[in-house]
Amino acid sequence: MSIAEPAAPSAGQVTMADFEAIGTTNSILATNSACLAPAVEVAREYLAALDAAVSRFRDDSEVMRLSGAAESGDVWFFASELFNDHLDAALRAAWLSGGLVDFTVGNAVIDAGYNVDLRLVRARETWTPSVRPPIVPGWRRVHRGPGGRVSVPRGTVLDFGATAKAHAADRIAQRLAEQFCGGFLVNLGGDIATAGTAPADGWRVGVEDADGAVEQVITVTDQAVATSSIRLRRWVTDAGPVHHIIDPFTAEPAVPVWSQVTCVAANALEANTASTAAIILGEEAPAWLTGVGVAARLDRPDGRSTCTPRWPLPEVGGVR
Repeated sequence: MSIAEPAAPSAGQVTMADFEAIGTTNSILATNSACLAPAVEVAREYLAALDAAVSRFRDDSEVMRLSGAAESGDVWFFASELFNDHLDAALRAAWLSGGLVDFTVGNAVIDAGYNVDLRLVRARETWTPSVRPPIVPGWRRVHRGPGGRVSVPRGTVLDFGATAKAHAADRIAQRLAEQFCGGFLVNLGGDIATAGTAPADGWRVGVEDADGAVEQVITVTDQAVATSSIRLRRWVTDAGPVHHIIDPFTAEPAVPVWSQVTCVAANALEANTASTAAIILGEEAPAWLTGVGVAARLDRPDGRSTCTPRWPLPEVGGVR
């Protein structure tokens, strides 16, 4: 995953605070220490509202109420502004990736065993996926209407797992820069967004493996970084080990060609879209990432790495 590292001494004073929310560890870094505590509160408030809107793990969320209504037929409802903002982000990710990052894979994720909090999934003694994977309705069948109206086809379970944290990082970073002085780095479980004035030497971001070892440190200024991994959110079923990244064209977990992919882009949503799509693309990922101009590092399960031409070499030390 991606982690924010403490700034080098020459980068000036940067303070950091960690907190738990939306099932993961999050961090806020600020160049102005006086703004750190209120910045964390802004992030906490946003993430609490986000959980109520799009969580698949609480029955009262908008996502699950919509899914329940869709069990009996095509359905529409008036969603909150936050829900619609994240739906727009998910639609953009689907469009940018040519449908590889599809937020209508909810039933397929559930069928693979990820139907409750990951801690409970891992503690389960058995799980049997369907012999025939469930149908993925497809992102083009979800529609936005006037006044916040959203419509989905029968049987749809929306899953914003590929975009929600990344887009939230972008939104929170943007809010912090608008409300406070200085610069901010927002790290939501490995999805990193920056805003405001960066430290003189930039923001240091480490590419971390599943064991916690930092494989490489890069430097960004106003870019975002995201890592998609099949190393951490994985579990065992009766059919063997699986992970949470679903190929929408097969409705099954993506073939594990890459254990993780880290991308740098203009914002966290685009970085995470690229890294998730790369996991699904498998061997085609390096050429695709190169073609769309994304700086990326792709790590295989055996430890070998492949980088796109724009990815910084260790001795270069940064993305500028």
